[in-house]
Amino acid sequence: MEMKCLQQELSTNAYPGRGIVIGKTKDGKKAVTAYFIMGRSVNSRNRVFVEEGQGIRTQAYDPSKLTDPSLIIYAPVRVLGNKTIVTNGDQTDTIYEGMDKQLTFEQSLRSRKFEPDAPNYTPRISGILHIESGKFNYAMSILKSNNGDPSACNRYTFAYENPVAGEGHFIHTYKEDGDPLPSFEGEPKLVKIEDNIDEFASMLWASLNEDNKVSLFVRYIDIETGEYETRIINKNQ
Repeated sequence: MEMKCLQQELSTNAYPGRGIVIGKTKDGKKAVTAYFIMGRSVNSRNRVFVEEGQGIRTQAYDPSKLTDPSLIIYAPVRVLGNKTIVTNGDQTDTIYEGMDKQLTFEQSLRSRKFEPDAPNYTPRISGILHIESGKFNYAMSILKSNNGDPSACNRYTFAYENPVAGEGHFIHTYKEDGDPLPSFEGEPKLVKIEDNIDEFASMLWASLNEDNKVSLFVRYIDIETGEYETRIINKNQ
């Protein structure tokens, strides 16, 4: 698979929607994940990321402007033991609860499908990082309508064992801007992962469309110790 330039992928797409990146640093020492949200409406743009336990939650920046919390207020990141769950909706909780009952990542998502936001039917994208005994693997999932037909749900899971240092994968909700918004197509994109969390976070944030970007979360996890560093950037300060 051709390696894409993440900076270029973001800077040339005005509206990839919400996106998840997972991979491993070039030095092979850290597991990496990033999650960003964008918005076109006042309701979607009126959000910030806040820390909640070991994870994060979306929160209304100005509560008086919040009109519909159903698809925009959720916990994108939760930690279950040695597993870090990252998603673009409340399926974070579904995965957490399922895996806590010994279901697999894929099994946990069987009860969910794309978002009920016709005509876009926004895909649900999810990722999970598993770190144990100095080893790291991850998986990504997308649940999407059948080419805009909500009567069918297409389910794709991509699992990455023993990830290569310096490499990661990027999946996002929308192929590009549009009306209705066209869903992401194909496999998660192969991208480069850098060693420095601040440089990586700065690159991601600077590459997102200035008008549409809302919030960014980046976490680097030490594969040997499980200790982590987190960066959160909110457009609304």
